[in-house]
Amino acid sequence: MIVMKFGGSSVANRAQIDKVREIVVARRPQQPLVVSSAHKGITDALVAAARGAARGEDTAASVIDRQRKVADELECPPSLLATIYEELSLLLKGISLVRELSPRSLDYVSSFGERMAVRCIADYFGRHGQPARACDAWDLGFITDARWGAARPLPGYEEAVRAAWARLGGDEAVLIATGFIGKTQAGEVTTVGRNGSDLTCTLLAAALGAEEAEIWSDTDGVMTADPNIVKQARNIPRMRFDEAAELAYFGSRVLHPSTLVPAMARQIPVRVLNTNRPEHPGTVIEANPPASPAPATSIAYKERQTAVTISSTKMFGQAGFLGRVFEILGRHQVVVDLVTTSEVSVSFTTDRPQALEAALPELREHGEVTLAADKTILVVVGRHLPERPGQAAEILGAIGDAGVNVEMISYARNSINLTVLLDDKDIATVVPVLHRILFER
Repeated sequence: MIVMKFGGSSVANRAQIDKVREIVVARRPQQPLVVSSAHKGITDALVAAARGAARGEDTAASVIDRQRKVADELECPPSLLATIYEELSLLLKGISLVRELSPRSLDYVSSFGERMAVRCIADYFGRHGQPARACDAWDLGFITDARWGAARPLPGYEEAVRAAWARLGGDEAVLIATGFIGKTQAGEVTTVGRNGSDLTCTLLAAALGAEEAEIWSDTDGVMTADPNIVKQARNIPRMRFDEAAELAYFGSRVLHPSTLVPAMARQIPVRVLNTNRPEHPGTVIEANPPASPAPATSIAYKERQTAVTISSTKMFGQAGFLGRVFEILGRHQVVVDLVTTSEVSVSFTTDRPQALEAALPELREHGEVTLAADKTILVVVGRHLPERPGQAAEILGAIGDAGVNVEMISYARNSINLTVLLDDKDIATVVPVLHRILFER
């Protein structure tokens, strides 16, 4: 069997859902389990409605009307989502009365997008020749911890998923399950994080021992660079798990950063495909793809970083200084992406400004702290980088020739990525230059 995930743009409207239906029907011999995101824009509308309700505003109608337009376009019966609309209205009303939006409440509100989408899609499929059943992820055994906004399934969830699949799947009716959401053992709704339906897909694929996980979006797989910046960006036919994981974390817009972990653990190939061009082979991400002649695999970037430098002569020859600094960062949940050190300073980047603000008073006890905002981490990823003498020098030289200053550099021994820090404004200049020297010669 296979697990297929369709993103928000793939289920945005009737035309797109018709494409999804045709794709799923073609995969019927492979016993697909379908995982769906919310219709495009609905989750953003739900989050906005929740925040508006916390200000005392009456916001239910705006998001319900938006969902109702999609349901009406699909000709779903009005009764299909009536109880869900009522539940959402009551929840938003409660938030507006207390004027408080907790992480738990935000997860609950955010869950409605997927819950409404799978019911509409299953109903539409059934009326157009493909029997289907909607299923909330928790009915498939997807029971999670209570980390609101970053929940993960509890240990042993795999057995529960296999039992649920044996009970619910495998017949003519395609099972369409909610991505992104779960539920605790106490029955509280959780989410795995924004754009987390990819992760739901690979977690379910790992639990079921699927032969493949398919991620369907609106791009021809993973690309050599952001096509919004580089028109010459091309598809990467095959790549390793570790390369794709680096790209996902550092800004590739195709995959959720945690998506590949379950697939890597079970060695399940992940295929990234385009709903609008189902005939395109996309990108296959696997453990040991054939060697590629390209000097690199892809270029990615992560914007809106803050660079922090702590300078202190106390660092000189002193054991434990970095340990104390990173203990502070860990306690305040400051996620660090890039680190460089000298004898008297340490620099790092983070995209968590609120957490960083809380940590600053303690950091200043250890030295002079300077901040620089509006920075971007740029990474060149490729399995062959450590094997090519002069490759790093060529990349850095090209950035310099473009008139752009590199503020930080990280390149670990035998690393598959070279990481630099630039100004946000320089990305549109640097990425096309690097793409030319790495992929267009």
